Amino acid sequence: MDREREAGPGFVPGRHMLDSYGRGGFRFAGMSHRGSILALPSGVRAWPVESLAELTIEALRPIFDEEPSLELLLLGTGDQPGFVPEAIRRHVRAAGIGLDPMATGPAARTYNVLVAEERRVGAALIAVA
Repeated sequence: MDREREAGPGFVPGRHMLDSYGRGGFRFAGMSHRGSILALPSGVRAWPVESLAELTIEALRPIFDEEPSLELLLLGTGDQPGFVPEAIRRHVRAAGIGLDPMATGPAARTYNVLVAEERRVGAALIAVA
């Protein structure tokens, strides 16, 4: 079974730069997506998290599944920087992944720079208006 079918609907395989963000979604790979996304080395997928309050270890499961290919996770927290619970920080750190939370705009821009540098980076980005 290929990775797209394994991941289910809402998955675009491959590394993609983010063309834009805002208005409740993102543009990448010549497409637009309404809602939050996970941008990982395997591809970009829809992410059901709409606010930092909904962030759980289970919501981050696709990131842990890619752990060997990630050195850093940029966490776009929405319009404003926000507090990431210590339990989540510990879990990410235990997986050997660095965590850098910031507002979604700076996270998306930083993600593009690091992808261009061919770094092992992923982004969990909460959509902003």
